[in-house]
Amino acid sequence: MVSPVQLNETNDGLTRDGKPFFYFADTVWSVFSNAVVEEWKEYLEYRRLQNFNALQISILPVLHDASGTYTGLSPFHPDEKGHWDFHRINDAFFDQAEQMVAMACQMGFVPVLVILWNNYVPGTWANSQVPEYSMPMDAVRPYTEYVVRRFASYHPIYFVSGDTKFENEEIVEYFMISLTALKALSPHALAAMHVIGHFHELPQRIIESEHLDLYVYQAGHVLESQQDNYLLAEQFLNKPIKRPIINSEPPYEGHGHGNRYGRFEAFDIRKAFWQSVLSGAKAGFAYGAHGVWGWHKEGADFTSESWSKMPFDWRYALRMPGAWDASYSQWLYTSHRLAELNPANELLLSEYEDIRMAADADRALIAIYVPYSQDVKLKVNSGEYHFIMIDLTSRNVLQPTVLAVEEHTLLRKCPFNTDVLIIGIKKKTKV
Repeated sequence: MVSPVQLNETNDGLTRDGKPFFYFADTVWSVFSNAVVEEWKEYLEYRRLQNFNALQISILPVLHDASGTYTGLSPFHPDEKGHWDFHRINDAFFDQAEQMVAMACQMGFVPVLVILWNNYVPGTWANSQVPEYSMPMDAVRPYTEYVVRRFASYHPIYFVSGDTKFENEEIVEYFMISLTALKALSPHALAAMHVIGHFHELPQRIIESEHLDLYVYQAGHVLESQQDNYLLAEQFLNKPIKRPIINSEPPYEGHGHGNRYGRFEAFDIRKAFWQSVLSGAKAGFAYGAHGVWGWHKEGADFTSESWSKMPFDWRYALRMPGAWDASYSQWLYTSHRLAELNPANELLLSEYEDIRMAADADRALIAIYVPYSQDVKLKVNSGEYHFIMIDLTSRNVLQPTVLAVEEHTLLRKCPFNTDVLIIGIKKKTKV
């Protein structure tokens, strides 16, 4: 059984069993409603090979962005009109969901469960597309309590909201009722709000709540806004209350570029990872594959084709190469103690903000991500450091050309057309 994840002493990262825990999640929002147990077993075995340690799942079906692979098992019994009666929970749905969580935990995954996706909350942008699925406010507490009691023994992390932007006070109240009910029953469970893309302005009630443990953000799936991978990390790093930060929804591999031609690929995943963790989101990162998160099957319909493009079959999407790139990146990040670093772009002499740099307090260890082959000039003494350059496409380790320019250091560009990670270690420093 998976032991609980906790906050570290400095409130900027996570621990499990007393050791640092880097949250490395895959996204399977719709698996409870769209997959069968046999498929789930196949999926878990493959993601375990890739060293994922957490799984992001929406307890209730995601309705506004859905593949037509729904199994037909509903979380609530119908009323006389055939609509879900949110006061009558269907135990059979949760029996299967619990079985799937138990299987995941047995393989070492931490379940990350979204309690209330925003399409169930009246007045939200997604609920306007499916108003017949509006959950009455008086059903929120008993539903949340049922969920927490059901899954407590599996020690999940909870995202109370899903894809929300808190449009009005009533919406905030919905999520605060759920957050309060969660913490009343399971005070040590970690809780966060999963927000819509390109968004960081949490309501003051939520920011100040003693029940909120994590900041999670969504850099999203718009090609022109991928700078949000680092900009949102910076925004949450500057919040008045310090909490661990996770990029819980970067661009999904294979997902469309947002109402335009083209799809994200492995390079975009690497770029999102390194720009996030070196900019303050050092508690974790979540990968997503377009076809896995909605559990799509070839030939099924999809409600958001114009925005996201038609997903791939989940079995093909499961094996997209970007998941391996993300896995290698998290290994590189954790095995080289880079989680000890904090943003340090002030040490860069560069006009390109998408080059990201971090350093430890003594500047004994530094890391620089360069997405495109480019000379990099640093405000450090070249003679004090040993540098290595890692080609993130081939995973080859290179010896970069290092020049002293006045009192600065010039790292010559990688001789290959690829993104690189540069690690600098002060001489006589053990890492």
